Amino acid sequence: MEAMDRHFWLTRSVARVAGVNLARAMAAGHLKPAQYNDMIARCQSCDRRGTCEVWLATQTDWPALPPAYCAHAPILDELRQIQRPH
Repeated sequence: MEAMDRHFWLTRSVARVAGVNLARAMAAGHLKPAQYNDMIARCQSCDRRGTCEVWLATQTDWPALPPAYCAHAPILDELRQIQRPH
């Protein structure tokens, strides 16, 4: 799997487990395409890919907060609050 593809799917998977729909966030204008690209680039530069994959594989209760080391944690928390049913 290409590195970009892997980090694309890791980013989407962490978001999904966190209870965030990235496509819906972009459609609603809460996440700009450039921000989404930045998320994938941050994921590519992270040296915890293996740890992240294990974390994803062990999540059974959703939504779950991303691990503290995740560079996406702040933006996913913000988007989760926006997308949370009222």
